Amino acid sequence: MTSTPFDLTGRVALVTGASSGIGHRLALDLARAGAKVVVAARRTDRLESLVAEIKAAGGDALAVAMDVAVEASVSAGYNAAEAAFGPVDTVYANAGMSIEGLAVDLPVEAFDQIMAINVRGVFLTAREGARRMMKAGSKQSRRGRIVLVASMGAHKVLPGLTAYCTSKAAVAMMGRSLAREWANQGINVNVICPGYLETELNSDWFHSEGGQKQITTFPRRRLMSEGDLDPILLYLGADASSGTTGSLFNIDDGQSL
Repeated sequence: MTSTPFDLTGRVALVTGASSGIGHRLALDLARAGAKVVVAARRTDRLESLVAEIKAAGGDALAVAMDVAVEASVSAGYNAAEAAFGPVDTVYANAGMSIEGLAVDLPVEAFDQIMAINVRGVFLTAREGARRMMKAGSKQSRRGRIVLVASMGAHKVLPGLTAYCTSKAAVAMMGRSLAREWANQGINVNVICPGYLETELNSDWFHSEGGQKQITTFPRRRLMSEGDLDPILLYLGADASSGTTGSLFNIDDGQSL
């Protein structure tokens, strides 16, 4: 596989929400950087083709079924990862969802679903990773890297997405709190807040008249490239980020300005 700016050789990385979008691309990047990659999602059918792609390029990967909102499922996913590759030392809590709608119209069931995936799911993924890093011992935990994927909606109002923005603001504070709690264990926890980039989930919207109009409101009148997230995500998972913890990184091409 081609080289990358950061070397993750010897690391075992787990990526949730890896069946599409940021998670899918991240898994490929991590494998190119030398990590053994565990890709997780509720359904594994789409993950198998990703694993095959990584292996065909000379990398090593494993697909695991994981519902991040269910503690037993998260634990089972980590068990499968450890059985295949050994302890996970690099975690990307990327799984997330959104349901659009005005607050006065949003069903409470939809609100609860967003919180279950975007907040509880991130917490369970990060906590289980940290527990296992600590259990593996000092050497393992002090290489520990946990990255939480929030959104620029953590600090900027996105109309019609009150529940989503609320959940991402919670993730931002969660990252800082966990970083403080686990600092003496040597585990680094950081948060990235991406802006809008075209993915499978939003492609139809951004090619619609309304989506094109929204793009004109961004300072640079464009969507981000998927590749804009690569350097920071790899840095935060690598040994190079040993002195970086409790930080929030806004990678949004100025969209939140």
